[in-house]
Amino acid sequence: MKKILALITIAAATIGCTNDDRYSWDDDFADLTATDTVSIAVSWNGNSVSVSGDTEGAVIANGADVTVRSATNRFLQLTLSGASADGSLTIYSWKKTGVVLDNLTLTNADGPAINNQCGKSFIVVTKDGTVNTLTDGATYSAAPVTAAGDTIDQKATLFSEGQIYLRGAGTLIVNGYAKNGIASDDYIIMEGGTVNVNVATTGSNGIKVNDGFTMSGGQLTIDVKADGARGIRSEARTTISGGTTTISTSGDCKIETVDGVRDTTSSAGIKSDSLFAMTAGTLTITSSGDGGKGINCSEDVRFSGGTLNITTTGSNEVGKPKGVKSDTAITVSGGSFNVVVGKSWACDNGTESDEPDDHLTVEGSPRSKYVGKKQVTIVY
Repeated sequence: MKKILALITIAAATIGCTNDDRYSWDDDFADLTATDTVSIAVSWNGNSVSVSGDTEGAVIANGADVTVRSATNRFLQLTLSGASADGSLTIYSWKKTGVVLDNLTLTNADGPAINNQCGKSFIVVTKDGTVNTLTDGATYSAAPVTAAGDTIDQKATLFSEGQIYLRGAGTLIVNGYAKNGIASDDYIIMEGGTVNVNVATTGSNGIKVNDGFTMSGGQLTIDVKADGARGIRSEARTTISGGTTTISTSGDCKIETVDGVRDTTSSAGIKSDSLFAMTAGTLTITSSGDGGKGINCSEDVRFSGGTLNITTTGSNEVGKPKGVKSDTAITVSGGSFNVVVGKSWACDNGTESDEPDDHLTVEGSPRSKYVGKKQVTIVY
């Protein structure tokens, strides 16, 4: 157990927020010896499953719906393969869990495809060369209730109570028809592989996190079509420090009236309730819905490296489409920063000034600079 704990060191004060967060299990978990790991393989075949390596009776199958209840003090590794048009996986574990996706195609007609109910780290690895697809149903059945009377969360096609680490050299396709594509009640870090998230008009956000999102490697593509939906919805800090991220939103503003008060929520490529920071990598956002925004941040937007391209083409009948919106400040100090809008402001830092230069802060000496109302292009 000491070896397992030594492999991950995450400071509580900086969880999901900096590039120094280390989470160093290898993609194939080779750093863990057999005595450290419980390895179980689950393979779906239509309405049934086959299981191997389950020496503790952790796996319970009800047709193609699989529940894993692990009371081991060791790392739980699940290798998942096969296909089912009406199956699911729910995990309960005392310790950190990893899943290796090995050409898995799993659809749950009435809930999440994979639901991790453990608050510890959840490591999702796509095996090299494989294509894996997770899909939820258009409507979810009533959430299960535990013996203690607690309702089990069902917030996404791929959901975890704990942190999610996305890794590997394969491809993961996530289709969301009812709620979010991928969600965590903690934070999410993507460091490798190819992840494509597609959310229908009946769904919600592409990625939803409570405690922050970090993109450090790999290729992430998100397409959301629902009104008021966001490609990435982070209730904490959002960091782009590597990889290639492409986000498109096409939903219009979502209008709700609660207790006689009208509330309007616009779509956005990224909505962050805390700092948005980009230091490296490539981020491309397109938004075509009414009032749609590229980046919508409640605190500072700090761009110091990488390549950012944002285009919004939506109308302003209900909301105001903007490229980069911050409630406090927008600072550009490096990299390539390009924002173009059809309506409203390319950059909006909350000022009421009519001068485009007042809507952001440009530091240092860029090689080229154009700051206008509907276009901002800065290259260092």
